[in-house]
Amino acid sequence: MRREVLDRLLELKAKKQQAALVTDLATGAQDLFTEGHPAPALSLSSAAQDAVAQAVREDRNGELELDGKKCFVQIHNPAPRLIIVGAVHISQALAPMAAIAGYAVTVVDPRRAFATEDRFPGVTLSGDWPDEAMEKLAADVRTAVVTLTHDPKLDDPALSAALRSPAFYIGALGSKKTHGARINRLTRAGFSETDLARIHGPAGLDIGAKSPAEIAVSVLAQLTAARRNRPSQRA
Repeated sequence: MRREVLDRLLELKAKKQQAALVTDLATGAQDLFTEGHPAPALSLSSAAQDAVAQAVREDRNGELELDGKKCFVQIHNPAPRLIIVGAVHISQALAPMAAIAGYAVTVVDPRRAFATEDRFPGVTLSGDWPDEAMEKLAADVRTAVVTLTHDPKLDDPALSAALRSPAFYIGALGSKKTHGARINRLTRAGFSETDLARIHGPAGLDIGAKSPAEIAVSVLAQLTAARRNRPSQRA
């Protein structure tokens, strides 16, 4: 690997930006593909750039034929993130499950009695109010947001921020009645029907989950389906 390519890759990793190292297997030529910088040294066509971009979105390493050349695409993406609003029992199960699945997890809850290291060992905690926390965390296309408190004072500001972001998954716990009331509030706040359709509510796949751990499984399964662009059935 050329020194300038390595330096650029390390710089992108430090900034937690998505990138792909593309290697021409015949010549050994290498270059980095990032959003807005389509590996110019390899002179990839638009179709080839689209193929690499798809691999980046899917976190998929492997051999690709690009413009008639066999290339190896190695993905260097930051970990996907999960922002959980509400340090509740479901969160205690969901946070470690998501971490095992490769997510960088942050639990947001200004109620200090709930958001403690004893209850969430090894998990990043934010004691800010959800609107402030969401502004700092800046959800992006590799971020999932789940609200679990049932308290509009905490859930609604987080959902509003999530809806204004490109987060790939937004989920909100609660019954269908609770979700209906939530949708009414967010509609009055100015969000469109298209905006609100992004919210998975009630959050989680319909697997008959009852316990906090089972509900956590259903939520993690649904956000995985959303990340992998697979259809999912709402609870």
